[in-house]
Amino acid sequence: MKTIWTILGTLMAASLFAQDNTNNLPAMPPPVSSPPAEMAPTAPAPETMPATNPPAKHIKKHKAVVKHKYGPAHKEARVTLAPGPAEVNASELVVRGQAGLKGETVARLSKGDTVNVLEQINLAHPAADEPSQWAKISFPTNGHVWVMARYVNGGAVSAKKLNLRAGPGENYSVVGVIEQGTPVNEVETKGGWMKIEPPANAYAFVAAKYLTEEATPPAQVAVNNPETPEVPPTPTPVPQPQPIITQPPTPQPPPPPPQPTVRIVQHQGVVGPVGSMVAPTTYKLYDPKTGLDIDFLYPTSPDQDLHKLLDDEVIVTGEEGVDARWPNTPVIAIQNIQVIGKKVIKRLDLTPPKQRH
Repeated sequence: MKTIWTILGTLMAASLFAQDNTNNLPAMPPPVSSPPAEMAPTAPAPETMPATNPPAKHIKKHKAVVKHKYGPAHKEARVTLAPGPAEVNASELVVRGQAGLKGETVARLSKGDTVNVLEQINLAHPAADEPSQWAKISFPTNGHVWVMARYVNGGAVSAKKLNLRAGPGENYSVVGVIEQGTPVNEVETKGGWMKIEPPANAYAFVAAKYLTEEATPPAQVAVNNPETPEVPPTPTPVPQPQPIITQPPTPQPPPPPPQPTVRIVQHQGVVGPVGSMVAPTTYKLYDPKTGLDIDFLYPTSPDQDLHKLLDDEVIVTGEEGVDARWPNTPVIAIQNIQVIGKKVIKRLDLTPPKQRH
């Protein structure tokens, strides 16, 4: 009997000790919520911690769980974007002034909106719960940028270069630069800063994983049909060398002799008779002051009666040439003759004195 009571006492003590240890076990930490996407947050805070804090001796264990949920345990899918158009595949996408969650919100895009990708930027050391792959895009037209108002005069930039910023202050991100003379469209002015419509060279950033580019169709591969017999390729004929036949050059006719240049002149003088019977013409034009011959007058039409113009001062226009027998006095073919003085020269009577009556 004594042995039986000893065994029962030992079993009861062990049961009480085990119950006491079970009641002192620490409470397990509640599960941690999953990280939000790089979109407009639908919850008050993207990274909320559990409301009930775990016991002090389990803080290290809780931190390890958070690191596993938000850190490198969940790797981001690799994205490769090429410059060009892309479509938003998220219901609402936040557009930021920098690549990263620290960038200011400058606009919001909806699913199906099209953006112009300028380049892809991969962050070397992204923060926990932060996408590492970002797309630099042309600034959305539904957003606005800011510039210093004092550098805009007459609706154009007066400074040599002016920064575009994501907000009204120098602490906001730079989202582009515009040159002097660039026109701007003002929206409003506040505190020395002017909100303007985004120029063509303004840019912003979105998470790359929320963009989809149109895939390039794969190249078609030719498939051989076993039922169709293969036709051997036709050999390409090799061109045979052709004999070179040298022909004598065709004689070229001699060039035509140069045509004489027509010389149209205009001279003023007095019409007089020519004393020589072998002269080219019967009448001449001479200088009344010096008595020297100017031209032999050659009429070209019947109405040019030079006998009626003897001793008249005239202006003769026509083509001038030279008779080989009389090289010192040229011949003028009369085109026009104008009388400017009637009988300005009194004819000398050359009749010998014995024949005068």
